[in-house]
Amino acid sequence: MRTALNKLQLSDSALTFTSEFSPALGNGFRVGFLGLLHADIVQERLEREFNLDVIAAAPSVSYEVLTMNSKLLTINQASALPDPSVIKEIREPMLDLSIFVPQEFIGPVIQLCQDHRGTQIHIEYLSKLVQLSYSLPLAELIRGFYDALKSASQGFATLDYELADYQPADLAKLDILIAGDKIDALSQIVPRAQAQYLAKGLVETLQNIIPRQNFEVPIQAAIGSHILARADVKAYRKDVLAKMSGGDQTRKDKLLKKQKKGKARMKRVGKIDLPQAAFLSILASTPRASRN
Repeated sequence: MRTALNKLQLSDSALTFTSEFSPALGNGFRVGFLGLLHADIVQERLEREFNLDVIAAAPSVSYEVLTMNSKLLTINQASALPDPSVIKEIREPMLDLSIFVPQEFIGPVIQLCQDHRGTQIHIEYLSKLVQLSYSLPLAELIRGFYDALKSASQGFATLDYELADYQPADLAKLDILIAGDKIDALSQIVPRAQAQYLAKGLVETLQNIIPRQNFEVPIQAAIGSHILARADVKAYRKDVLAKMSGGDQTRKDKLLKKQKKGKARMKRVGKIDLPQAAFLSILASTPRASRN
């Protein structure tokens, strides 16, 4: 993998990477991209040109964590977030964002910025264009903001941004549990106010992606021990009564009960292999919190 990334970097100066270890996925690389399209292109080249099987985890940014003993930590993944009892404050990186958009699309674009936790700084009318200046969290930009901006403006809007400072925010770690096991690679740091909506969207997305097993697979999203959303992948079920044209109901109940016990036993010992699409679904789009 390192050799392949080094070769790609020769023709792609925007590509950056560093070694990293994940408890869930093992040794790997933290790769920097210009956006989701750039990420898709790099992954496709790694698979096509170097015959590599790549697992892409959810995108993330660096956060600053101030602990109760006034120690400042910098974390790059949700699994590195300390226990909530020792956290005094979490700070997220912010952007100074400038958007140029035709006047007829200003309403949807302003709504989009508000949905992505943007704070309006300035608005200026320039003939047929409008310049919008916003302070926006970097985490929101990598969660499909650019694609949504193009959609809201029918492709006419353009944006420019530069990194600002870190600002305190009410954030929490959203864990994904599949069959009772916490999947660190799918964990995210999300705004607490939007956690309920994000959790529901994520479990519904994963429910449609994870293949059915011979036992029921529960998918849960939680903050700490509090479950915010749940969806179940239904198990395959053999028709054990198919060969019975009739017979006593007691015998039928006995066969169904035996099948139920077998499903419960498989659920205890069965393992789930997450498909690549499960990770890509988090990478490609994060559900937005609805606004009234």
